[in-house]
Amino acid sequence: MSDKEVSKLYHCLKEYFGFDNFKGNQEAVIRNVLDGNDTFVLMPTGGGKSLCYQLPALMMDGVAIVISPLIALMKNQVDAMRTFSMVDGVAHFLNSSLNKAAVTKVKEDVLAGKTKLLYFAPESLTKEDNVNFLRKIKISFYAIDEAHCISEWGHDFRPEYRRIRPIINEIGQAPLIALTATATPKVQMDIQKNLGMLDASVFKSSFNRPNLFYEIRSKANATKDIIRYIKNHEGQSGIIYCLSRKKVEELAELLAANNIKVAPYHAGMDAATRAGNQDKFLHEQVDVIVATIAFGMGIDKPDVRYVIHYDIPKSLEGYYQETGRAGRDGGGGQCIAFYSYKDIQKLEKFMQGKPLAEQEIGKLLLQETVSYAESSVCRRKTLLHYFGEEFPEENCGCCDNCVNPKPRFEGRDHLRLLLRVLQAIGDKFKADYLVNMLVGRNNALIKSYNHHKSEWFGIGDDHNDRFWGAVVRQALILGLVDRNIENYGLLSINEAGEEYIENPYSVMMTADHEYDDTDDDESVSPPAGKGGVADEELFAMLKDLRKKVARQMELPPFVVFQDPSLEDMSIQYPVTLEEMQNITGVGVGKAKKFGKPFVELIKKYVDEKDIVRPQDMVVKSVVNKSGNKVFIIQSIDRQMDFEDIAKARDMDFEELLGEIEAIIHSGTKLNIGYYVNEVIDEEKAEEIYLYFKEDAESDSLEEAVKELGPDFTEEEIRLVRARFMSEMGN
Repeated sequence: MSDKEVSKLYHCLKEYFGFDNFKGNQEAVIRNVLDGNDTFVLMPTGGGKSLCYQLPALMMDGVAIVISPLIALMKNQVDAMRTFSMVDGVAHFLNSSLNKAAVTKVKEDVLAGKTKLLYFAPESLTKEDNVNFLRKIKISFYAIDEAHCISEWGHDFRPEYRRIRPIINEIGQAPLIALTATATPKVQMDIQKNLGMLDASVFKSSFNRPNLFYEIRSKANATKDIIRYIKNHEGQSGIIYCLSRKKVEELAELLAANNIKVAPYHAGMDAATRAGNQDKFLHEQVDVIVATIAFGMGIDKPDVRYVIHYDIPKSLEGYYQETGRAGRDGGGGQCIAFYSYKDIQKLEKFMQGKPLAEQEIGKLLLQETVSYAESSVCRRKTLLHYFGEEFPEENCGCCDNCVNPKPRFEGRDHLRLLLRVLQAIGDKFKADYLVNMLVGRNNALIKSYNHHKSEWFGIGDDHNDRFWGAVVRQALILGLVDRNIENYGLLSINEAGEEYIENPYSVMMTADHEYDDTDDDESVSPPAGKGGVADEELFAMLKDLRKKVARQMELPPFVVFQDPSLEDMSIQYPVTLEEMQNITGVGVGKAKKFGKPFVELIKKYVDEKDIVRPQDMVVKSVVNKSGNKVFIIQSIDRQMDFEDIAKARDMDFEELLGEIEAIIHSGTKLNIGYYVNEVIDEEKAEEIYLYFKEDAESDSLEEAVKELGPDFTEEEIRLVRARFMSEMGN
């Protein structure tokens, strides 16, 4: 470009967008587009991809055709472009959301030369009347945004993207610019091949986002962790991603119940509600959006301070793009993902029934995610390696693995052994096969290759699968082993690996993480005696107070509060009756009846010891969607037979009794005397009742059975115990 042309470029940048300088590769990309060359742009979220086609479109003759996957994204970009230009029709979109009059207006503006950018969804581009219309106009270039949608190996594959090239051929030739925020070398090649732009100039920006902090947490207490985190970062904008629409709705409802300004977003909602919730987030009427991956593509909110993945994503590309929505203004961004291997197993089940090739791709992408989650290697190093970029520093200082490193050990001999086994078996096997060889797992596949007779079989059996999995990952990151993506992840030793066998050097390694595999949805309160007491001194004081209150009320201590409740109080430090209601086994009824002296004691203790409480741990629950609890309470109020209640809710009697015990245990009074009188002899019921009132030291069923003898069934004891606990305790 001449000096005059460069001067014009900078003048237009200032005039239209208000910037004095370009960012990163922007200038080089734009010059290439202005020169009429095919251009491939790989630029992480927040790098300024949109400017790479918006500015040249404004400067060139004709109309730039922008192909984009989401209607909401097109609308945002068109609205933004109109703020940059005095001409109202400078940008338009043509999609299914427009009525006939609006379509006519768009076409008039295009033909009149007012429009410089015309946005299409790939589905709209293929419509015959649109193809005929586009043949009439001068096209400056085609821009394919979110180009990773072309590739089956990408995280958001859209089959209609595969039809873009044939349609372009039909409409008329013009230069292409393909843009994506995330692509592995494999996906990049797929995009270029499919769009027929193998000779394109490639502009690749670094994937490193130094302002983002990456962290993986166990999913055991995810909802409590999320609420605690949001309360500690009040007023900040955040996105929470879930894989299912149902979980989006449930989590948004739970956050709202805890006084968090939140809105849900998923493809199952009608377009107006979805757009309204997105606008609330952009205009800061809500702090948090809970969404499926349908949300966020191209959303230009620069000050998102955290992105939380309630469910681990299906691929590292998806994870990288979604986390990239944090800190686009260069400020800090926290990226927290909750991990449970059960989620991976669920995702694998969902793949069943799909074509075999698709299943293999899906499983390989999932395994990359598992590796990332379980590995103790620097998160940044692992992510950048995945995108074909090396991160030479040992400690990034901005991920959980670097900030809280696990103990390291010398891995030279283990690495060398792994490479020798891989060298011996050849390049026809995946990582799990290699690990099975090392630990000596004699399965059908290994037998079919006769490898169970090999000298290498079981040579690493002094360590487990998790250990050798970590060694495989280290070998890949060090570049000693190659993974053949085309062949679904087959491993092979390369030249550097062969050299390492001959001349090994020191490699310090860390063992993988082991996360609690309890899913947050399945987590339950600890049974009596199994809870973790955080404050032994307070727990002892609470037990003494319980005895005192029980004596005053002439009740057994366990009727006042059970041990798990006292244990939870010693962790949570509730100082109001409202907070007391959120303690394990304490509902509104129990809090009102017994809570006052307990919260007074705890408040005094907290003040004297100057304790910082986990105040935000208070998680209000929302009504169970199944409605079982409400239905049971209403049915007992109407004095229905328990058998009829169970039948109406498709439960067996045992399940119903468990639900009734849980309702009573949480402090709700249930008048079940009518049913007890009907099914248990009066004298027997009286004897059981007196046992719990006068003799029992706890509410243990085993002890009651032992004391009362064989004349009483467990069911009878449980029914009378439930009546006793309800009448005395609630």
